[in-house]
Amino acid sequence: MDMPGGLSGAFDDDALLPLPEPEAPDPEEIRAEAYAEGHRAGLEEAEARFATEREEIAAAHRQEIEALTAAHDARSAGLIAGKIDEMAAALAEAISQQTAVILAPLLTEAVAAKAVADMAGLIRDAVQEGEVASILVRGPASLFAVLEDRMGKDGALLRHIESPDLDLTVEIDGSVLVTRISAWAASVKKVLE
Repeated sequence: MDMPGGLSGAFDDDALLPLPEPEAPDPEEIRAEAYAEGHRAGLEEAEARFATEREEIAAAHRQEIEALTAAHDARSAGLIAGKIDEMAAALAEAISQQTAVILAPLLTEAVAAKAVADMAGLIRDAVQEGEVASILVRGPASLFAVLEDRMGKDGALLRHIESPDLDLTVEIDGSVLVTRISAWAASVKKVLE
């Protein structure tokens, strides 16, 4: 039988040559490939586990920071509120002390004026009840001047002896009348301390 292209149907002896045997795989190469593949798989798994652990740690850290921030904010708010209360109390104390310092002289002056007016009324009553030759008044000149002015025409009966005391002491025929201005001033001083 003839084959096209000039090939004969007979097999040449050359055609029966054995096929070359495939090369046997190199065990070192197989080991190296297996090692590389295992290393790659292990590295990917380790990186995935590391990423998961890192995210868990970061989440726990965020929660701790939030808890610490909340505790710090609460503690700070308490401290600030306490300090504001302390400042308000100190301010109220300072204002009341300054107000007392400002008002004390005015009130003392008003008390002195009232005491002198009352004293003038008592002296007038004594003068109207009987014959009074003279009236001895001891005390500061400023209060004596106010008393003398209040007495009007009876002011001529008054004799004054200067005294460093705040009170006016009036002696009428053996009776002694005393204002209580010094007691008032002492009370105010004690309150202001």
